[in-house]
Amino acid sequence: MNNEKKNKHLTYDDRLEIQECLCKGMTFKAIGERIGKDQTTVSKEVKLHGKVYSSGFTKTDEYCPKLLKAPFVCNGCPKKNHCNCKYPRRVYNAKSAQEEYERVLVESREGIPLNKEEFYRTEEIISSAVKSGQHVYHAIQTNNLSVSKTTVYRHIEQGYYTISKVDLPRAAKFKPRKKQRGEYVPKGVKAGRSFEDFLLFLEENPSTNYVEMDTVIGRVGGKVIMTFQFVNVDFMFGLLLDNKTAAEAAGKIRNLKMKLSSSRFRFGDVFPALLTDNGGEFSDVFSFENDFDGNSETKMFFCDPNAPYQKPHVENNHTLFRGIAESGTSFDGWTQENVNLIFSHINAVKRKQFNGKTAYDMFTFAYAEDLAHALGISFVHPKDVIQTSKLLKRFS
Repeated sequence: MNNEKKNKHLTYDDRLEIQECLCKGMTFKAIGERIGKDQTTVSKEVKLHGKVYSSGFTKTDEYCPKLLKAPFVCNGCPKKNHCNCKYPRRVYNAKSAQEEYERVLVESREGIPLNKEEFYRTEEIISSAVKSGQHVYHAIQTNNLSVSKTTVYRHIEQGYYTISKVDLPRAAKFKPRKKQRGEYVPKGVKAGRSFEDFLLFLEENPSTNYVEMDTVIGRVGGKVIMTFQFVNVDFMFGLLLDNKTAAEAAGKIRNLKMKLSSSRFRFGDVFPALLTDNGGEFSDVFSFENDFDGNSETKMFFCDPNAPYQKPHVENNHTLFRGIAESGTSFDGWTQENVNLIFSHINAVKRKQFNGKTAYDMFTFAYAEDLAHALGISFVHPKDVIQTSKLLKRFS
């Protein structure tokens, strides 16, 4: 790699090289080595400047499944110019990418545009959205604002907005977790289901879209929520349990299997593999793994003890839940419909890793909208999303 080009902006020649390499089907790593940049720089460039357009052959608004993984654009696809491709095209163009870069560069050097009408309009939209319980990034994406999240936070800290840092949904620091011993999955049950077995399973089945599972605690001794996170699309739903026991969890899973079956979905197809912790509520593994005839339909694995980082996706997504129902909130007065409402709003939050798409968008595209509804999740319009405890007022 050419060190002289390290830490420098991409040039127009670099972008032309990226476009040409994409058309040849080269990987981000190979392109990075060719232009003297890290592969993540190339990946970010393509994700940021790839443009979607439709042609006379486009027959659907859905995205091609191939766009969900690298290189995220159609430049090197043999069907790009064929009439038998029904999907919208997403293409990286060096010229338009350079123009966007130059425009952003000019705007970033103008400083804080307090005398500009656009700044005041942006401030009003974001401040209003935050006051109604939305996060900054969600507000930016929903209203197509030409400002970065970092810039907005900087303006808020410098006092240029009518809201302050304390108005931000997640400005307060999280309290350290209290360590307490609970019931655990017996060692014998985990035979063949360890985290090492899970990694081996993924190595042998690399295309498996596994689901992470966990439990959110309400009042100690009261109702809890068993959560499920579809790792590939960041989609989450929850089942309300009357107590944190294996019998209660097994009963809810059986009910879920019947509900999916009535909607013509098979549990094993939707959940080919489950990864969870060592909580005692997951001890009845056969209720999770087997169908009603006793035949194995899914695989269940357990993380190592005291290793929540081995299932990071569900752990991270719990912060969105805690933004609505903070730690210590009792779930005793809640119903399953209340839980569904919370996760419907969580799945309607626009995600940076999906270029502004929501987990609901990604899930219904990769799976089916009927399946989302069968799991209790409904569509929420972006402007109606609430990401704070204000949502709980709808329960009463």
